[in-house]
Amino acid sequence: MMRADARRNRERILMTALELFTERGPGVSMEEIAQTAGLGVGTLYRHFPDRRAMVEELAEITLEGLRTHIRGRLEERPETYWALLLDVMNYCAWQPLSLIVSLAGSAAVPPSCAKLWDEVGELLAEIAGRAQQEGSMRRDLTPEQAVDVLYATVCRPASRFDGPLTTVVLDGLRATARQEP
Repeated sequence: MMRADARRNRERILMTALELFTERGPGVSMEEIAQTAGLGVGTLYRHFPDRRAMVEELAEITLEGLRTHIRGRLEERPETYWALLLDVMNYCAWQPLSLIVSLAGSAAVPPSCAKLWDEVGELLAEIAGRAQQEGSMRRDLTPEQAVDVLYATVCRPASRFDGPLTTVVLDGLRATARQEP
């Protein structure tokens, strides 16, 4: 069992790392995380033996939060699936998804993270498919292709929901009279 102060330090490290990775991308150093958290580097390394261990835990926390968010919103029966998609994209913009992509590109992804990534992708494809059925999303892409486009938008450092790339991508995915069959 972890002492209360050690548990608080671990949570402070994770929350600080989450903030920094979300703001600046995967290039943040362990020393910056420790300093910003107001802790020594030794304290950080007692909790996480290396950067990868911390990144894997953050990835799992992030993906679990995203999955929970999407499931919760689906259960609320959204007014439109396009509105739900926008809500999820906004939520994603505040997550360090570029960190998860960097994890996948560097070595074997832990099975728990791979499973969560797949579940999130399936939920997003469900939303995209329903948005297409309601006529709010263009239909010349499969739901899975739409998810790939959305990932390219939000899985990059400093992704912003109101940023130009996100705006252009969402405008391009939205159904218009010209695109409808």
